[in-house]
Amino acid sequence: MLRSLSTRCLRRHALRRWYTSSSVLPSNAYTHGDPSNPAVSTTPDVPTDQRRALDSALRVDQAGEIAATWIYKGQILILGRDKKLEPMLQEMLQQEEKHLAVMNKLQLQHNVRPTILTEVAKVAGFGLGAVTALMGKESAMACTEAVETVIGEHYDDQLKEMAQLGQDHPSVPLLQDVIREFRDDELEHLDTAVKNFAQRAPAHALLSTLVGAGCKVAIELCKRV
Repeated sequence: MLRSLSTRCLRRHALRRWYTSSSVLPSNAYTHGDPSNPAVSTTPDVPTDQRRALDSALRVDQAGEIAATWIYKGQILILGRDKKLEPMLQEMLQQEEKHLAVMNKLQLQHNVRPTILTEVAKVAGFGLGAVTALMGKESAMACTEAVETVIGEHYDDQLKEMAQLGQDHPSVPLLQDVIREFRDDELEHLDTAVKNFAQRAPAHALLSTLVGAGCKVAIELCKRV
């Protein structure tokens, strides 16, 4: 699974370079677009079950981006003096901060109640980032690898679920494109972690299993509360 995700990440990295050079990143509609555009200012009228699924998806995504932002802040606190890692961690943090800013706008656009676990996500994310960084550079990268593996799979699952929403309302195809963009960013982070020796971390398999399991539990909790 990891090899498959990493291979897809390389292909999508090339696509992302095209996106960036063309200034057509889907998320730009929220950060640099017209705020009166119906695609970013209105929400679709869908059946109750689909509305419930949309609410759950955006609540989890917003919480996940909060946690991811604080994971990188924790890692930077410990590893910020490393001349090689610091700029790489800062770049990933900046991407996560953009993701969060867009998710915050999506939460308001679609009238989604945020999770009550927001503060928990901040503390847990910062703690996970700092503790794994204290264990060493490789362990910090193993943490990123495990988190981004789960998030990449999670975004893939969401895209399958969102196919049920149809394409009639302009916000739906845009939302799907934003999710694809963010998924590709997360898989790029995964690839970066692997290239920086994540799999050389002590007890790599155990650490990855624990972090991945924690992420899956957090996803299920945030869906509900």
